[in-house]
Amino acid sequence: MGKRIRKIKNIRLHREGTNTLIYTACGIVAVGALIAYTLGTGFVFDAYVCLMIAVYCIMVNFFRCPIRYFSGEDTEGIVVAPADGKVVVIEEVDEDRYFHDRRLMVSIFMSLFNVHANWFPVDGKVKQVYHQNGNFHKAWLPKASEENERADVLIETEDGHDILCRQIAGAVARRIVTYAKAEEDCYIDEHLGFIKFGSRVDVYLPLGSEVCVKMGQSTTGDQTIIAKLPKNN
Repeated sequence: MGKRIRKIKNIRLHREGTNTLIYTACGIVAVGALIAYTLGTGFVFDAYVCLMIAVYCIMVNFFRCPIRYFSGEDTEGIVVAPADGKVVVIEEVDEDRYFHDRRLMVSIFMSLFNVHANWFPVDGKVKQVYHQNGNFHKAWLPKASEENERADVLIETEDGHDILCRQIAGAVARRIVTYAKAEEDCYIDEHLGFIKFGSRVDVYLPLGSEVCVKMGQSTTGDQTIIAKLPKNN
C-alpha cells in the first residue's frame, strides 16, 4: 500500500452538484424570463442577471472537484487531510462509541468557499460505516462532533491502527454523502464522500501520533499531511 505514482492534477465539477446546478440554472432562466415579460429588460432585469451570475458562479465554485494525487512516494504511517479547510481543533478526547479510550482528534472546518469533496485520510480497510441523524449546530462548536448529523467511517490501516473519520453536518450543510463501504479497501487519493454547503471533518488518531499541523492552519485535502502514526512494535 505504500508506493504512489505522481500524476497531473486537474479540476472538474463533482457529480453531487449536477442536479443542483441544472435545476438552479432552469430556475434562474425561468424567473429571468418572467421578469423580462412583466417588467421588460430594464434596470431590474439587468440587476437580476448580474446577481444570478454571481450566485451561480459561487455554486459552480462550491461543486468544483480537483483530481488530486498525494505527492509523497510512501503513504505508510501517513495521515492526510480529508478535506480542504482550516484546522479548528487539535486535542485529546474521550471517544466512547468505537474505541472507549482517549484519542487525538484533529478537526477541519470547511467554509462555503472550500472544496467539499472528502478524501480517505489513510490507506487501509473500511471496518464500519455508520450514519446518525442529529442536530445542525454551527460546525465549529465542540458539541457539533457528538450532537450534529454525522457519518462515521472506521478504517484499519495495514499496520493495525484504527482511524475514525467523521463527516459532520453544520448549520448550512444538510446532506452528507459517504461512498465508503464496509469491508472494502480504501486508499489516499480516493474520495470518501461529499458534504454540501459548509461543514467539518474530524479525524480520531491513536495517542502518540505526531501532529504535523497547527491550529488555524489551512489544509488541502489529500495533500496536507496532518499527522504521522506511531510505529507498532
